[in-house]
Amino acid sequence: MKEILKRLFLKQDPKVYQEKDAQLTPSLHTKDLIGLGTGMVVGTAIFTLPGIVAADHTGPAVPLAFIVAAIGAGLSALAYAETSSVLPFAGSAFSWINVLFGEFFGWIAGWALLAEYFISVAFVASGWSAYMQGFLGSFGIKLPIALTGGFNPRAGSYIDILAAIAILIVGALISRGIHQVSRIENIIVGVKLLVILMFIVVGATAIHPQNYVPFLPAHQPGTTFGGWQGILAGTAQIFIAYVGFDAIAANTAETVNPEKTMPRGLIGTLLLGTGFFIAVSLVLVGMFKYNRYANNAEPAAWALRQSGHYITANLLSIVAIVGIFSALIAILLASSRLIYAFGRDGLLPKTLGQIDQKHVPNHALWMITVLAMILGSVFPFTFLATLVSAGTLVAFIFVSLGIYALRPREGVDLPQAQFKMPLYPILPAISALFSAVIFWGLNSDAKILMIGWFVIGLLIYFVYGIQHSIINKGSH
Repeated sequence: MKEILKRLFLKQDPKVYQEKDAQLTPSLHTKDLIGLGTGMVVGTAIFTLPGIVAADHTGPAVPLAFIVAAIGAGLSALAYAETSSVLPFAGSAFSWINVLFGEFFGWIAGWALLAEYFISVAFVASGWSAYMQGFLGSFGIKLPIALTGGFNPRAGSYIDILAAIAILIVGALISRGIHQVSRIENIIVGVKLLVILMFIVVGATAIHPQNYVPFLPAHQPGTTFGGWQGILAGTAQIFIAYVGFDAIAANTAETVNPEKTMPRGLIGTLLLGTGFFIAVSLVLVGMFKYNRYANNAEPAAWALRQSGHYITANLLSIVAIVGIFSALIAILLASSRLIYAFGRDGLLPKTLGQIDQKHVPNHALWMITVLAMILGSVFPFTFLATLVSAGTLVAFIFVSLGIYALRPREGVDLPQAQFKMPLYPILPAISALFSAVIFWGLNSDAKILMIGWFVIGLLIYFVYGIQHSIINKGSH
């Protein structure tokens, strides 16, 4: 038993990651990181979630849920910023926790992230499909019902064909190399932010003040609607918006001067994303009564069409169709780097840790692409939105607690941090506790499925990973 525990706590030497990740080409600058992060944060979520969260949980108080989520994510972003400046490796939380707490805990953190990434890719693609269908519908073009949504025989839908196509296109684009992708991402994000500003300006002319009353509806017993219970439930669902932090950090090994660039990218994304979320959600719930957004995956364009702003609505739909691709790019890029990190460490087949001549881990990329195509085309949008936050929160808890293992080693066997999380040792604990409270606020389906996901992860680790890990082979 003592030997097993010793093996589980065995830590990876950071020099191993430094050597292996040297095959990846550093080409990302601060603007590229903010582009990737904003592409994810101000991605599907800003076009889809405010309406659903308002209808299901918060009423007009949906901006409060975004603010609470931003505070929690902001605390985690500070922990991410310090850790990434000291440990600039691919795989983000997986690689960091491996170095700080040991391989077993690294695997748990990484496996949680993998759930987040799988579901996020599928969620983003489902949101894209909803906007594409709305846009085509405005021209009288309708797909067969069987091809318009996840597996739901009662509604007559079996597969979301557009979601699968979107994931395939983005996978092919990323396989061409990260430098080209980051340039495309920056252009898309710039255009998207301009159109979001246009929605805010145009939508503000159609606001009816009575729609804000009562701003925070009373809690309905036995539900997650209203009161601070509703805010907490909305915050848990909204956390998908802040997956972008890990999507940025996953590319640390491909960042120029990550010690300084990564903290700037993380904090810049937080500030920009939160400001846009608050503005969009305030306008949205002011335009129509919150309950009219129930089960509506394209609330912003719908609200504009219902207000008679057809040109702006169609322009928003076009930009959403193109812009949501930026979120797909960011999350598929990050997920392929996590799978690469698993293969690099031998915890999954080593072929997944191989880099091609374009310096892209293409085996990892195509594995996640195919699996995400299946997931995104089969599961309904609202189901995915409920589940996606769980993995993010687990990773945030690990990284926040990781500061306690990181700080004593800075300047000893690890480099000094260029950015330090303030108010140490109090703030890391508050950050971890904040994420734990929000995790507790997730619905029971999310928690049960997360437990099932961890059971699968433990089986893979103890049956395959622990035997094939590079730690066993004296690589460290």
